[in-house]
Amino acid sequence: MKLFIKANIASLVASLCDFLITIVMKEFFDYDPFWASITGTISGGIINFVIGRYWVFEVHHLNIFHQSKRYFIIWAGNLLLNAAGMYMLLNYAGLNYVVAKIITSVMIAVGYNYPLQKKYVFKNN
Repeated sequence: MKLFIKANIASLVASLCDFLITIVMKEFFDYDPFWASITGTISGGIINFVIGRYWVFEVHHLNIFHQSKRYFIIWAGNLLLNAAGMYMLLNYAGLNYVVAKIITSVMIAVGYNYPLQKKYVFKNN
């Protein structure tokens, strides 16, 4: 349970960065919400990897190249799922981009990111 809580704290920090960048890109630089969300997702992914490696799973002694390669594979799926979720919620449900991002992020964090990071990316052999 402690690991799950730490992973969710890391996810929250990464998500805050993701959301902040998304909102700044949309509101201050007039990016399309879809592309602003992708920019935020990339930033949040980098932060999540670093926090996961050093604090959540504490596997910084393992080869960073192998971890980052595994993380990138999972993260690419995360990016695709986030993009698809945002696209559907923006274009078909007509939701506000922040609401769409919250819904998409929570669903993917719990159902995709945590299980795959725990069992594949940061698996401590």
